[in-house]
Amino acid sequence: MLFNILLVLAAAVVLLAIVLAVVIAMKPADFRITRRTTIAAPAAAVFPHVNDLSKWRAWSPWEKLDPDLKRTYEGPAAGQGASYAWSGNSKVGEGRMTITDSRASDLVRLRLEFLRPFKATNTSEFTFEPNGNQTVVTWSMDGCNSFMGKAFSLVMNMDKLIGSDFEKGLESLKAVAEAKA
Repeated sequence: MLFNILLVLAAAVVLLAIVLAVVIAMKPADFRITRRTTIAAPAAAVFPHVNDLSKWRAWSPWEKLDPDLKRTYEGPAAGQGASYAWSGNSKVGEGRMTITDSRASDLVRLRLEFLRPFKATNTSEFTFEPNGNQTVVTWSMDGCNSFMGKAFSLVMNMDKLIGSDFEKGLESLKAVAEAKA
């Protein structure tokens, strides 16, 4: 009798695991997170704050999460080929970003390589659209979730989680750019 109950319980657990694996596998792997803000400054005044990775310290939402964050810059000071590596506490992790495309006052595209707490490679873009004497800045990130990333997204809304960081960063970028303009 006890053996039959254990057998039924084991079969139920296996069936539940299979159903969960199928649900996770069927979730879309590709994702895109986008936020935008309008900054009261011309694109030429906003663009350098993104195109020069050392200037991110003034506005990036992750810079203030670890006072002991270790930073390394490589390549040119700004623009295509500029690279920034970081290593910090569990809130910021470890990784590298490299500018892969830079068009003055128009676009900055970055390759993001996360090493810790999880490995991932994504693309992030900033676009700068003139709107009178203001600039609409759009920050987006595209990527492809692994099976574990899709499983994580069942319990965490990544758009809200990362999107809220983008919103904080854009508000800080706005404050810095408007103060300098």
